Amino acid sequence: MNKTALITGASNGIGLELAKIHAQKGGDLVLVARSQEKLSQIAQDLKQQFGVKVWTIAQDLARPQAAQTIFDETEAKGIQVDILINNAGVGGHGRFFERDLAKEGQMIQLNITALTELSHLYLQAMIARKSGKILNVSSTASFMPGPLQAVYYATKAYVTSFSQAIAEEVREFGVTVTALCPGAVATGFVEAGGLEDIEAWKHAKSPQSVAEYGYQAMLKGELVAFNESKLKFALEWIIPFLPRKMVLKMSRTAMEKTKS
Repeated sequence: MNKTALITGASNGIGLELAKIHAQKGGDLVLVARSQEKLSQIAQDLKQQFGVKVWTIAQDLARPQAAQTIFDETEAKGIQVDILINNAGVGGHGRFFERDLAKEGQMIQLNITALTELSHLYLQAMIARKSGKILNVSSTASFMPGPLQAVYYATKAYVTSFSQAIAEEVREFGVTVTALCPGAVATGFVEAGGLEDIEAWKHAKSPQSVAEYGYQAMLKGELVAFNESKLKFALEWIIPFLPRKMVLKMSRTAMEKTKS
């Protein structure tokens, strides 16, 4: 696969695994994350192991203008981005009114604004070429409100809705957009979001399995991809028919912290 994929949040977890998968298939990469040191080591390993080209861009997508900076850098280097994988994201735990508002704002900037900006910037050339793929890493959280993770769940609802809408808009141009909606995944997201001791993450899937599923779904041009069939059934055929208050209670209970 002689295609270049730009992957955000590529220094660990699902993003890193997606990078490995793409490199293994012979694809070149643009890796984006905050730590240049981590990116440089990953780039070196992938180039040595798979013989692909790897560019790195150290940017914090929680900061305004980061998406434009990334785009400008790839343009300046003449890099054609064939696949855009918006994987970077952050969560947080606690009652909304008790959480730091600045952190909630950074979550919205990263999970929504940066993803939207990158999609808009790179779609222009994809539309012109009449080819390209976008994979947006969303969550099963996008299908219901999330007490104790109110902003996170809401940002993922945006990602899933946005992805499907633009997928329909760009379909006629040969471009596909896929929303990957995993359940709990065993990554650094848990510690970063203060999600330790929550029951749902005690049975988390590996980032490798989620990345492989999502990558294949992207290649097929699937609209919404669930890596867990039981969760898919519950979210599509059970949750929508339950009373709202019951859904809220269930959602909150799932996010309550329990002692080990």
